[in-house]
Amino acid sequence: MKVIFPLFVTLVFLTACVSNERNIGQTTITKWKDDKKAAISITYDDGTIHQFTVARPIMDSLQLKGTFYIITGKIEGSAQGKFIGRPIEQILAETANIKTNADNFFERASAIGFTGSGDALAYHSNAGSIFESGKIEEAYALIDEGYAKLRSGAIPVSEHKPRYSRTDSTTWDDYRAYAKDGHEMASHTVTHPRLAVLDEPNMLYELEQSKADMVKFLGDKYTFSAECPYGTEDERVMEYAHKIYPALRNRMPEPWLEELNRSSRQQPGTSRKEYVQWQRGPLTDISMEIMKSWVDTCLTHDNIWLVLVFHGVDGIGWEPRTGDELREYFSYMKERENDLWVATFADVTKYLRERKTKTIQNHFEDEQIKIKLMTDLDYSIYDIPLTLKTYIPANWDTIEILNQSKSIEFEIRKDELGKYALYNIPSMGTEINIHAK
Repeated sequence: MKVIFPLFVTLVFLTACVSNERNIGQTTITKWKDDKKAAISITYDDGTIHQFTVARPIMDSLQLKGTFYIITGKIEGSAQGKFIGRPIEQILAETANIKTNADNFFERASAIGFTGSGDALAYHSNAGSIFESGKIEEAYALIDEGYAKLRSGAIPVSEHKPRYSRTDSTTWDDYRAYAKDGHEMASHTVTHPRLAVLDEPNMLYELEQSKADMVKFLGDKYTFSAECPYGTEDERVMEYAHKIYPALRNRMPEPWLEELNRSSRQQPGTSRKEYVQWQRGPLTDISMEIMKSWVDTCLTHDNIWLVLVFHGVDGIGWEPRTGDELREYFSYMKERENDLWVATFADVTKYLRERKTKTIQNHFEDEQIKIKLMTDLDYSIYDIPLTLKTYIPANWDTIEILNQSKSIEFEIRKDELGKYALYNIPSMGTEINIHAK
């Protein structure tokens, strides 16, 4: 043992040195920004007032940024909801003699919400819910029932007027200010319909007009992601929407990503995919203990992106949470920020796509490490800085990192493979040079 033990130590030391030499210059993009363990996106649906007057200031105080999916039609100055198609009176008359079927269902389901009555709009919403659950014939029958009531006068036909809460008074000027502070404003359509039961012209109007108003009042940057109402995953809707928006919270199909929606009971840790987008809805009756456990679960793995979907806040909106609850929950995340990357839905999506599409070339020669990154992505859209990890010689105690000839900040760390530099580069920064000082 006296002979073998020193020899063993020597071999381990030599193996480590060889391993470190082989790794010099090796560069990877860390799984999460700043080499964190997980990501969290805090998102809100519907744009109700307390999301901005209660939840947003809490997030600002903790330096956390969120994503707000807003219904553009309720904001003053935006295009309003409308039915595109034949005169509604003509459609109404036809329902007396022709039953709803596959040929006329989408047109009728689109039109019924614009007959002026809130009760008629409910038929659109309820038929859409039933249709998406696979009960097609029941959805047809419900639309027939609604039109029968309109013909008989049980539901009065009147001029259509948008129905929004009087408390939803946020303006485009407000949204611009929130966006300037780093929050993501994104589309939640014009009127929040059941897109799965709209015909093509009306579905496109909801998706494209909302995007047009986002561009008009906020700019192209805020048309990256969208959320189709009711969390729909209807394939027909997804096919249209993905042609209009680069990312949807509803669905983001990628070969390296597993998506667990809000109703999924699958535990994210069971997935073998490189990334798991795990959506959770912090509804009113969900305990704070469970909500915090979602955060804890993220930290026990290295591949979870927790996407939280909030609606009501302080009594306004669906399934509301109180401001005190939000402060407690967001503070819990903030206390763990060394390991958690809390960022908008758009920023996380961009980072992951940039990371997965970048190719890296690295070369170590003449005491310099040269790195080149390449991608086919559009830099005007994919603009999130990436975190790089580059192994350096063990005897480099002081270094300089140049990106496009500009010096950038870094940290020097160690792991089992050796000494490395950790640093962020702009998305469009493609050439990096590292040398000892």
